[in-house]
Amino acid sequence: MGVIQTSESGTGRDGGRQTAEPAAQARETVERTSVAALSDSEFAAQVRGWLDEKLDGEFRELRGLGGPGREHEAFDERLEWDRALAAAGWTCLGWPVEYGGRAASVAQQIIFHEEYAKANAPARVSHVGEELLGPTLLAFGTDAQRDRFLPGIRTVTELWCQGYSEPGAGSDLAAVSTSARLDGDHWSINGQKIWTSLAHVADWCFAVCRTEPGSKRHKGLSYLLVPMNQPGIEVRPIVQLTGTSEFNEVFFDNARTEAGLVVGDPGDGWRVAMGTLNVERGISTLGQQICFARELAAIEEMARESGALDDPLLAEQVDRAWVGLRVLRAHAMRTMAETADDGGQASVGKLLWANWHRGLGELAMAVRGAAGLVAADGDLDEWQRLYLFTRADTIYGGSNEVQRNIISERVLGLPREARQ
Repeated sequence: MGVIQTSESGTGRDGGRQTAEPAAQARETVERTSVAALSDSEFAAQVRGWLDEKLDGEFRELRGLGGPGREHEAFDERLEWDRALAAAGWTCLGWPVEYGGRAASVAQQIIFHEEYAKANAPARVSHVGEELLGPTLLAFGTDAQRDRFLPGIRTVTELWCQGYSEPGAGSDLAAVSTSARLDGDHWSINGQKIWTSLAHVADWCFAVCRTEPGSKRHKGLSYLLVPMNQPGIEVRPIVQLTGTSEFNEVFFDNARTEAGLVVGDPGDGWRVAMGTLNVERGISTLGQQICFARELAAIEEMARESGALDDPLLAEQVDRAWVGLRVLRAHAMRTMAETADDGGQASVGKLLWANWHRGLGELAMAVRGAAGLVAADGDLDEWQRLYLFTRADTIYGGSNEVQRNIISERVLGLPREARQ
């Protein structure tokens, strides 16, 4: 498979989709002012009003589309939706006003994500840039990096992917071997990343690379910003159990990026990467839980209609799922205000939601019974897709095994696992 190209300036992988002024931005623009003066109820009313207007109007066909295992659904239309959000001032809410945000409080950000999920709004295509890289640049980036990249993230004119996992390292970020060497005023990058979500549509990748030859584990790593449109990068989609392919392999063969596009100091990539992971498991997870609750409610209704709830063991499983979801929310709310995390709370949160959601997929199949074993006309229904895709929940974003190692070694101080 040949190189899938995209412009370094953010023209997009379709050869020009992102060059023109977004239609939504031409229709509607707002001044990015702080929302801190609004009460929570006023802010919630604004969010609901805008979402209702748009999702009952021009974007009504997008309700419920996209998300894990379904990123292929109406991608271009969801891209325009994201740009409509940006034009109306609903992207990057928690960022400082001087960087295009609206200085929303933690409570207001929670309100936005929960109202968004309650409205069954489409899954965002710009999540990686807005929720992961943007906050990382605010915390660790230089002024030049913020000036260069934050506007494109806020307006959704440049899309990002995350280059962490590797075939020989899996979820163990400290074991990465993709190398980067300074060659004049550029880094030269060689190696492979895997399970790279949305790499096939991304303009840029933030990648953790080993920049100090002979270094081991978390030493000698650097956090690089790499343009995807260049001859030295090849993207190969990975077909999943669901038949879709939002994950990719990414091969670097003397790929290049400017010397100044390292976030933090060279060799300090581990600290920066951990900062990104902590952001990844933050406020947006509360919106995720609203979606989980919707799935659970639908499964419970299906069980009631089919008579499956007459089975006391299955009824207990439904009750346990309900309790587990409340535990997820309680943990998220308890840890949300913590500004510093050594990886422990983030890892606990990942273990909780990933195992709960995988269990929900298993519960859906238990409710379906034998009918769930057959794909009508070869096509998966929503519960079969849920069951199959949630098998990946405990792997991507850091596998269960790695999360438990982090908790045991870095939080509880237990002896380190033997490593070669």
